[in-house]
Amino acid sequence: MDDHAQFMPLEIDAVIAKAKAKEGLPRAFQLSKMLRVALEHLLNEEEGLDKAARQKIESQKRTIVEGTQEWDILYRKYYADEVKKLGIS
Repeated sequence: MDDHAQFMPLEIDAVIAKAKAKEGLPRAFQLSKMLRVALEHLLNEEEGLDKAARQKIESQKRTIVEGTQEWDILYRKYYADEVKKLGIS
């Protein structure tokens, strides 16, 4: 997990707390819902990327065992390829 992902929940909490203090509870609730929807979307996208990378590895002519160095290298490569297809980098 990178540093950004570790601190994201703290940053989200800070944004919601600031909105609650400045604009009231309804705005904080609205921001909370928006963030939840965005995070759910990102998680769904990540699941799709993961699934596609795993399927590419499984489609190889020979069996590549998960957890091996070869599997890890291929997974990172195929995952990155899928990310590029979405225009995220």
